[in-house]
Amino acid sequence: GGIAEGGAERFVDLDAVGPGSLEFKLRAAHLDRRLAGFGGDGIAGIDTRPRDRQAVFGDLDRPLPSFDDLLPVGSDLLAGRLPSPCVLEGFFGDAPEVVAVFDDHLADPDAVAERLRGFDIVVIMRERTPFPAALIDNLPNLKLLVTTGMRNLSIDLDAATARGVIVSGTDSVGYSPAELTWALILALMRNIPKEDRATREGRWQTALGRALNGRVLGVIGLGKIGARVAAVGKALEMDVVAWSQNLTGERCAEAGVRQVGFEDLLTASDVITIHTVLSDRTRGLIGAGELAKMKPTAYLVNTSRGPIIEEAALITALKDGTIAGAGLDVYDVEPLPLDHPSRNLENTVITPHLGYVTDDNYRVYFGHAVEDIGAYLDGGPVRVLNPEVVEKTTA
Repeated sequence: GGIAEGGAERFVDLDAVGPGSLEFKLRAAHLDRRLAGFGGDGIAGIDTRPRDRQAVFGDLDRPLPSFDDLLPVGSDLLAGRLPSPCVLEGFFGDAPEVVAVFDDHLADPDAVAERLRGFDIVVIMRERTPFPAALIDNLPNLKLLVTTGMRNLSIDLDAATARGVIVSGTDSVGYSPAELTWALILALMRNIPKEDRATREGRWQTALGRALNGRVLGVIGLGKIGARVAAVGKALEMDVVAWSQNLTGERCAEAGVRQVGFEDLLTASDVITIHTVLSDRTRGLIGAGELAKMKPTAYLVNTSRGPIIEEAALITALKDGTIAGAGLDVYDVEPLPLDHPSRNLENTVITPHLGYVTDDNYRVYFGHAVEDIGAYLDGGPVRVLNPEVVEKTTA
């Protein structure tokens, strides 16, 4: 979302995932008085995920409806039962309210710039919509960019700093992606998607699953998320090993796992799961050579970032049976193109980047996003990712 100068509309995002995002918009609307004092007249926004719905409500100077009042309207918007734009007669009072819904993801930077050009504040969801220097330079009104999470490599922080744009982040919960990792591992090992489909089609016990007890779990990256994944592996009585470029023996001792070399992890593991940050060093970390070293019965799971694995090499390995299968939540291009070969591979379980998409996480994301906006409007921005801008303006 963003704060638009002038006009008579406030933005309320009716996000398709969980009540937390609705709560965010209700809380955001309570910033109304501060927005008026700022000179901007409301909160407006950008669609940042392919199935997000975002709505603009007029004249929020009247009492804000309750969460329960707003929920049915949000549900209708999300389900496409309300046209866009549409008029809600007297929803906030006697006057009609105009609601516009955006349900498209804009991949073209020029189209993004055109949509956002009038806004002073923009809130983005993770890396779905990149903010390179060219886009930042094309948004002359932009003053505050809020990203969910405290790291977003798709934002050119140097360009934002040069333009005087403050970039603020939010906290997140580490257990959401760790839980999804185990959902993918268990789905692969026990053939859950195949058995679900077979049972619905009238068949019974069509595949032989594999147990995890006593097998080797290889964890690449033992940070907040990787350590949680390792802890579950230990609870399942797996032999948990770990590696990353900067991993220390002390960290492994804290997590209660064995530190091994990269090649040893590849050759020994029955399941390899990736939890390292995407960087120049980790881009393409696992390619054809690394996949060839894995057991033909091994599974590879990635809930971190797609480019850590060389996508073409992985698809070839899955087709050729070099490895048993893969659980993928992240991809080189997101949303995943309709003609992408991963959609047609029988030995994969694929999800649409759901690692962070939980009610708990969204309550933190959007609650902190509102705090970021409020703090900025009060003159004391918080969770700033490019503090040089603040230092420059207060010097």
